[in-house]
Amino acid sequence: MSFRILNIINSMDPVTGGPCQGIRNIVPPLSRNGISVEVVCLDAPSSEFLQNDSFVIHALGKSITPWKFNPKLYQWLLNHLPDYDLVLVRGLWLYHSYAVTKAIRNLKKRYTKNIPRLYIIPHGMLDPWFQQYKKRKFKAIRNTIYWQMIEKRVVRRADGLLFTCEMELKLAKKTFNGYYPKIELNIGYGIENPPPFSENMKNEFLSKVKGLGNSSYILFLGRLDEKKGVDLLINAYTKLLNSSVKLPKLVIAGPGIDSAYGKKILNIIHANNNIKQHVFFSGMLSGNAKWGALYGCDAFILPSYQENFGIAVVEALACGKPVLISNQVNIHLDISQADAGFTASPTLEGVIDLLLKWFELSSDKKTEMMINSKNLFKKKYTVESAANRLIDLLIF
Repeated sequence: MSFRILNIINSMDPVTGGPCQGIRNIVPPLSRNGISVEVVCLDAPSSEFLQNDSFVIHALGKSITPWKFNPKLYQWLLNHLPDYDLVLVRGLWLYHSYAVTKAIRNLKKRYTKNIPRLYIIPHGMLDPWFQQYKKRKFKAIRNTIYWQMIEKRVVRRADGLLFTCEMELKLAKKTFNGYYPKIELNIGYGIENPPPFSENMKNEFLSKVKGLGNSSYILFLGRLDEKKGVDLLINAYTKLLNSSVKLPKLVIAGPGIDSAYGKKILNIIHANNNIKQHVFFSGMLSGNAKWGALYGCDAFILPSYQENFGIAVVEALACGKPVLISNQVNIHLDISQADAGFTASPTLEGVIDLLLKWFELSSDKKTEMMINSKNLFKKKYTVESAANRLIDLLIF
């Protein structure tokens, strides 16, 4: 019988960000090592985004309340947890992390055999930024109360916490009092090798951004969320556009254009007739369209105020694209040390500096950075290496 891993996550919807993509990335290499991976999530079974996954997903139906409560989850866990060897909880602060801890405690009281080991992967949710950012004062107070009442016990009762990079592990220690996990491990993170470029990728991408044509462009790929610093990017781009700097186009790809923040970004664009001709929104991209965007860009940019890892950053590296990121992206030191891009503070001046440094590079230096980007991916961020580390630390 193969080793069985159960991932517990609130949602497998790609719109929710990196954790669900992390599962999808690591399933193939684990499967090649004879390890079975399943998921339990709080999504409707009929959800379109669940229809193409090749691994078993137990979708228990949509959750309710901001806590993402689902009454079916706890009983499902009591019934099925003993079927697994290892449980990985993806994310904190929601009902699913509380429910699995409660279920395992009750199984132990019943002297149930074969109770799996439980590890939590915070995915950046213990980063001190969330408690310090001035626009999150109410949420910071709420999280402090919730931490004292519930979450610190969830962390303590798990067999350990798993982090996607060393910086995330170090930062988690600084956020809350009473942080005493049994063990902390940096298991790394990665993605599968991207599919080779094809003209079909380019065509599918261009069909999403009418009017871009064969123009060169800088790419932002991610949710339109205040944390991502898209407003900084737009304002920095606008300032340079009004100067003598010759700019490529700017493509902003990702969900969230209909959110309050997305509308704020659109208002900035609509208020400036000059910039309208240079900034393109594609909406969320996936499959060939996403790879077409990455392969076709001059460089990738992500000026986040906080970013735990940045799967899109690594996808850009894998396509041989230099990355322009803030120094609040937790893998920024790797980028700088490998000369695979530039980093700066998430301020208007910092983002202008990022763009200027890139635009002022010679063609030869840009080519060198492209090679460095691909080499960094192969050295550090393949999903095979992440899977092997998980196997070495937790399985065999």
